[in-house]
Amino acid sequence: MTDSTADGVERRLPTDEARELLSLVRDIARREIAPRAAEEEAAGLFPRGLFTLLSRSGLLGLPYDPEHGGGGQPYEVYLQVLEELAAARLTVGLGVSVHTLACHALAGHGTDEQRAAHLPGMLGGGLLGAYCLSEPSAGSDAAALRTRAVRDGGDWVLDGTKAWITHGGIADFYTVMARTGGPGARGITAFLVPGDAPGLGAAPPERKMGMKGSPTAQLHFDGVRVADDRRLGGEGQGFAIALDALDAGRLGIAACAVGLAQAALDEAVAYARERRQFGRPIADFQGLRFLLADMATRIEAGRALYLEAARLRDEGRPFGRLAAMAKLFCTDAAMRVTTDAVQVLGGYGYTADFPVERYLREAKMLQIVEGTNQIQRVVIARHLVGPESR
Repeated sequence: MTDSTADGVERRLPTDEARELLSLVRDIARREIAPRAAEEEAAGLFPRGLFTLLSRSGLLGLPYDPEHGGGGQPYEVYLQVLEELAAARLTVGLGVSVHTLACHALAGHGTDEQRAAHLPGMLGGGLLGAYCLSEPSAGSDAAALRTRAVRDGGDWVLDGTKAWITHGGIADFYTVMARTGGPGARGITAFLVPGDAPGLGAAPPERKMGMKGSPTAQLHFDGVRVADDRRLGGEGQGFAIALDALDAGRLGIAACAVGLAQAALDEAVAYARERRQFGRPIADFQGLRFLLADMATRIEAGRALYLEAARLRDEGRPFGRLAAMAKLFCTDAAMRVTTDAVQVLGGYGYTADFPVERYLREAKMLQIVEGTNQIQRVVIARHLVGPESR
């Protein structure tokens, strides 16, 4: 079945429930998110109250098991929800994606006891999560991380620094990858760390060119003590858990990129219809019409790609190659579309009076997070021709 939005986006949704869910999301986006987006982004305000609303509405646990408070939705539906949220405000769409990523290790690799104890609050209890893999000296080379966890009786003691943490300093819980063994990927273990753990502190948020309403900060672990029942998966399995989460997380970024690009296109189309030059709307000029056509084509291609990857995931089939392709293509498309949207608006596009300059600044970030687009090309090439020779 299909569902068309006010901006002409035609969605193929699997159930009536999914159609009702998308209608709810659009209503929240229209009433609660979009009206304050520009003002709050300019002021660097994170909409924590809005995330409480999203939690109460069942939107922070959509792809997870209803037994623990999740929505039980397939990924193809969850990602279209992300797209709608990101179109209204990227801080919100990305925030939901990061929260979902932070829940992944527990939902997929925790014990039944761990899931029963923690997932209800994480998925529907108003809690906000963050995902901690990167470090100051371990970005693309994530397996080189140095944050260490040392066993002390029935506890683990964590020391080190994490970097580029979305929701850093405001999250209620952190999924943290720390070294428990030797060097390399096999020495890493995953932990669920409470946001108020003694010894856990956050640096001031990074000063970014965009996404100013979404705090990104370093986290410092100074003797943070975590009980062994907060270890997720076996010792040494943390890096595999992290990569598993990132495959799914890349699809979240792809969906957010398409949402941002769609918002930019909608703004450009509306402006082109109203702006008049040489006695007629600028939408009459072929050069601009072709530009809008290319923008729309990139968006539809990106949407089709991320949804195909999501459907593979929903069927239990390998989807990592398509996830990397979707993240690469959709975020590059968002960068191109937002750049072109500024061009359509001309001088007005370069001012803060219109949102397209903000969309452009935000799009750049999407090419970097969840693995840079250069890393996505590495991943895709390995699927094609195998790993590099050593």
